[in-house]
Amino acid sequence: MASKKTLAAAARRAQLIQVGRQVFAENGYEATSVEEIASRAKVSKPIVYEHFGGKEGLYAVVVDREMEYVIRVISEALSAGSPRERAEQAALAFLTWVRDNPDGFAVLTHDAPTTTSSTSGFSSLINEVAHRVSDVFAEAFKEAGYDPDIAPIYAHALIGMVTLVGQWWSVVRKPSVEKVASHIVALAWMGLRNLPEKPDPIGARKSRSPLDEVTR
Repeated sequence: MASKKTLAAAARRAQLIQVGRQVFAENGYEATSVEEIASRAKVSKPIVYEHFGGKEGLYAVVVDREMEYVIRVISEALSAGSPRERAEQAALAFLTWVRDNPDGFAVLTHDAPTTTSSTSGFSSLINEVAHRVSDVFAEAFKEAGYDPDIAPIYAHALIGMVTLVGQWWSVVRKPSVEKVASHIVALAWMGLRNLPEKPDPIGARKSRSPLDEVTR
């Protein structure tokens, strides 16, 4: 009897997480109520409080599960291939998640509570992904004779592009994520091919005459 009760509790928890994910995706955190979650799940409000302590607890679980999933699929995409191939695979993995998990993407990009660490859910996700991509860039920079310590700059730039394009794509949903990923990484990689070893400071460039810029 106890094992059946435990199984029923686990199933109920899983159901509430799924329902909460959908409601948070539709409404955002602030506009979501425990009443609506309970109503959608066809349970009483005390059941939600029993499992998660309230709306914030449920939201934190939804965010943590989504972040764990995204980081896992991107880490797998970065596990093999040349640096460019791994960057392409990571961009495609991220955009594929956006395509296949619109609720999860909406949850992470919507508003969040101001009283929990989940407020930085999406920024934490981006920082973690960029950290992993930094290792790929550092390896490529080292092989090319560049300073690997600057890799995080380019990793965050790439992930920033992918993220913003992903937000745009989630609305228009075209062209295919494969095509979008190839264009994003092509833009990044073509720029890296002509990367100066030590880019001039912006102030130094401004001090040059227009003729200097033309003849460079």
